[in-house]
Amino acid sequence: MKVFEGNILTVNRNNDVARFLVEDGGRIVFVGKELPEKFTDVDRINLGNKALIPSFCDTHQHFASFSQFHAGLNVMECSTNKEILEGIREFKGRCKEKIMIAFGASPYSVEEKRLVSREEIDSVCSEKPVFMVKYDGHACVVNSALLKLVDSKVKNLRGYHPDTGEMNQEAFFAVSDYITNSIQIPTLIKNMQRAVDYQASKGIGMIHTVSGVGFPLNMDITMEKLVAKGIQHGFQIRVFPQSLNVKVATSRNLPRIGGCFECALDGCFGSHDASMNEPYVDEIGGNGVLYYSDEKVTEFCKAANRAGLQIEMHAIGDKAFDQATRAIKAALDDFPRDDHRHGIIHDCLPTKEGIAICKEYHIQLPMQIAFDNWKQEPPEYTESILGKERNSRLNPVRTFMEAGCIVSFGSDGPCTDPDPIVWLHKAVNHSNPSEAVSVQDALRMCTYNGYYTTFDEKERGSLEEGKIADMVILSENPYSVPADKLINLKVEKLFLGGKEYRPQAGSVAGTVLSGLFSNKKA
Repeated sequence: MKVFEGNILTVNRNNDVARFLVEDGGRIVFVGKELPEKFTDVDRINLGNKALIPSFCDTHQHFASFSQFHAGLNVMECSTNKEILEGIREFKGRCKEKIMIAFGASPYSVEEKRLVSREEIDSVCSEKPVFMVKYDGHACVVNSALLKLVDSKVKNLRGYHPDTGEMNQEAFFAVSDYITNSIQIPTLIKNMQRAVDYQASKGIGMIHTVSGVGFPLNMDITMEKLVAKGIQHGFQIRVFPQSLNVKVATSRNLPRIGGCFECALDGCFGSHDASMNEPYVDEIGGNGVLYYSDEKVTEFCKAANRAGLQIEMHAIGDKAFDQATRAIKAALDDFPRDDHRHGIIHDCLPTKEGIAICKEYHIQLPMQIAFDNWKQEPPEYTESILGKERNSRLNPVRTFMEAGCIVSFGSDGPCTDPDPIVWLHKAVNHSNPSEAVSVQDALRMCTYNGYYTTFDEKERGSLEEGKIADMVILSENPYSVPADKLINLKVEKLFLGGKEYRPQAGSVAGTVLSGLFSNKKA
């Protein structure tokens, strides 16, 4: 039993701030202003100027991909292609895998204003295949050694550019499938364990992972479910199969379906294929790419909704957002459900009509506020392709909130680093001040709303009596920190089930066996 004394930010219905919280046996047994006499002799943790909050939840992440890229070469902070190439040269010497994986290349954050090319990568690494994934996770650059391995699989697909080595759209997905199938399962599980430890250090207690990126028989979905059930020390993982086949979820007893890849309705701004109602304004022009017909998306939503599944789909452009809202509306008109919690991921450029459907049909919105004023896709770039007016409407957090929609935040990892302090800071300091929200509302989007998204709010997400004691100690009280200083907050400790989080120590076999026999939710 422990007593926490200080700034207890409950994130309950009224956003109450308590003085005392008592944890016993992994549950919260008291929260309030005055400590009952029966707890006065219990050991206390005095918070001082710090704050105790609920643990964070990342509501959209590609966990397997993030785990691999986290173990690979991250080039997001490079300011030139020369730095990227030097990084590849250095990493080559310590990379033990057959294929070198790097992540984060952006033509908008380097001096050259272009992606590194196949020939440039060859100049520093010609003997080992290199898979350099673009920051948005929707394109890549391959070197000649990798192109030789995949050429027959991708040369007739849309998005195939062997001259530069860039692969996007269907060609990218095919290369990604090839890479996925080359990864040894024990290595991936070990990388997942390390990725969990990293995210726990950020105060995250739960992630929602979208799984299904090309393994035969969707083995990666089965594997992620086993890892979710077998992971140690109270960390929670909820698995969304990325499939348009309802049986992929129901055959695994998973209550939800969706994500990106097969469930992506469009591309993204960085690859100029987010689907738009009006053309892009730059010299490339066009309306982007809508991957499926309305009929196909509606058919999927109806089938998944009738099967009792929770649905989520990727939509970045306004045309894709409209398609998603219409399809979910059609599914619920076909088979009404009171508490479905269907959602649309990203929601970068919604329409008034789509927002009205979200409000009426209670569609929740797992957003990526980290995309706001993002180094990899800076405002000057998005304005150059969207125009000033559309650019000002990106990532409209307050608009959604004021419409009564449930907004939560996720990283889209590996596209952005899973860091809830960044989410909190950006939501309060939105690049469009009219879309900024209060720190109380932002904290709710980082915590309670995330747990709500997968029906976990009765057990987690707020500091209330009877709930599981999943909690974070922050270095300062975010309710008293100046808005522009929120980014300086530090996660000092994570408690899951009342216990301070410890690094994953289970073997690969032990994790899988635990997952096979565990009754833990996934």
